[in-house]
Amino acid sequence: MSAAAMLIALLVEGILGWPDRLHDRIGHPVVWLGRLIAWLERRWNRPTRSARTRMILGGAVVIVTLTAAVLPALALAVLLPGGWAGAVLTGLVAAPLVAGRSLYDHVARVARPLAAGDPDGARKAVAMIVGRDPAQLDRAGIARAALESLAENASDGVVAPVFWGVILGLPGIAGYKAINTLDSMIGHRTERYRHFGRVAARLDDIANLVPARLTGAIFCLVCARPGAAAGTMLRDAGSHRSPNAGWPEAAMAGGLGVRLSGPRAYGERSSDEPWLNAAAPDPDAQTMARGLALYLRGMMVLALALAVMIPMA
Repeated sequence: MSAAAMLIALLVEGILGWPDRLHDRIGHPVVWLGRLIAWLERRWNRPTRSARTRMILGGAVVIVTLTAAVLPALALAVLLPGGWAGAVLTGLVAAPLVAGRSLYDHVARVARPLAAGDPDGARKAVAMIVGRDPAQLDRAGIARAALESLAENASDGVVAPVFWGVILGLPGIAGYKAINTLDSMIGHRTERYRHFGRVAARLDDIANLVPARLTGAIFCLVCARPGAAAGTMLRDAGSHRSPNAGWPEAAMAGGLGVRLSGPRAYGERSSDEPWLNAAAPDPDAQTMARGLALYLRGMMVLALALAVMIPMA
């Protein structure tokens, strides 16, 4: 009944999200994992240690974090009843680990001020979801950053958790969220994390290998230009700095008929990334609205696929 449980999780999160009152009172499961990772990183990632030692200790952080996430999920999965009752309860527990509604809301908060002619408001909103310097983003740069985040996090935040939840149940979705949180916190190619976060980054690459390509395929299926989207994805995905993020991002670029990625600035550090769908024009506020609509259609297809899988379980 894993497909049924993940469908329930997707629907519950899509309808309710994670209420602010609940977040203020108890936080969020991903925040709990983040606090553990930050605590371990402060104690173990010391620049005086050798590269090899830091890599080993970074691997230890992965083991501790995965254990903290998977063991309670495994114990709960054993205790829950079978059948539809278990599927419903599993779906309710798993719902906070799926980010479908929260992702839409975050990107919509960028789109609204951009459409209203308020680039400063859009910069403040986009700074909440990307790491690049918002002060250096023009209107097209804001739209690109938000659409790239929408595409990548559709995979990381929705499709991948659901995928691993279907494959491995509640321990699978909990384990994936631990891996993804580790990568987002310590899997960076900076001097501080190059060695300490290597294991986390590689594990995240493996965990997202199938979901990223599946997300790209979904975007190709639901867009108005499926041939262009598929062609752009197959041509440009491999040029992305990430072995996985390029698939949904290139599919969205081709499906919307705009260019994404390209050079960007992170504070004082710049990164000369290649373009995805380079010959196309830049996105704007209208493109963002179309991107959000494409995302919603993609999530509907994901829900439909889960519904179709239920009789097979």
